[in-house]
Amino acid sequence: MINSYGGSDDAAVAIAGALAGADVVRGMYGRPLDRIDKGAGDFATAADVAAEQAILGVLRAARPDDAVLGEEGGRQGAADAVRQWLVDPLCGTLNYAVGTKLVAVNVALREGAAAVADPFGGEVFFTDGKSAWVRQEGAEDALLAPTPASRLVDVNLDPPFPSAPGFRAVDLLARPEFGESFRPRVASSTLALAWVAAGRRAAYVTDGVGLCDSVHFAAGIALCRAAGCVVTGIDGAPVGEAGRGLVAAADDETHGLLMSMMRGRS
Repeated sequence: MINSYGGSDDAAVAIAGALAGADVVRGMYGRPLDRIDKGAGDFATAADVAAEQAILGVLRAARPDDAVLGEEGGRQGAADAVRQWLVDPLCGTLNYAVGTKLVAVNVALREGAAAVADPFGGEVFFTDGKSAWVRQEGAEDALLAPTPASRLVDVNLDPPFPSAPGFRAVDLLARPEFGESFRPRVASSTLALAWVAAGRRAAYVTDGVGLCDSVHFAAGIALCRAAGCVVTGIDGAPVGEAGRGLVAAADDETHGLLMSMMRGRS
């Protein structure tokens, strides 16, 4: 299961971790699962917790000296660890809880390799930090190639809205020029980013803060960057701790169109 890509064993570890989590998510699908309330409408399920434990098992075995920041378990490992893995064991918990299979499992080494597994699509998207691929069972790994041809744009409408009133994603959808150029879609945030990297979406837009270091977004951002997508904040600045939001686009033209619409909000 663990092979080396681009000279980076970290990519293989990320793949193994994501696939281990995906096995759990797939195996628990359809069962009645209690919701673990996190407040503000957010929750986890037993599948989230079990998938994270499976991922942690892989990371502890392969990289025992690294720290881990998990969506469910928080930070684990040595406080002075130089390296840290970011783990979101089930991106799209609400989808999963209501029987929708648009979910993903994220494993990312901060500023390094990353993998995103689609438990039900039979795919794992991954990067060594330099290039990005998709792996399907029975097929050779394929290099990700972004393209705006679909004209489909995933727009995250979930709260909170830290950039309001200056930016609200729903306002972007209401602009006539958006409808003239694109068609909106909504999916798991990480799947949406992986699909931009793979050429299945033209772009993804969301508000938020600190997304590069978020367990929810780190793997998807890493994939998009390695695939050659244009990745910035909603203000066009580099995505970082001080930046807000995220625009990941297949090319400069698509990114420019979206930025002009957001800047031209009345």
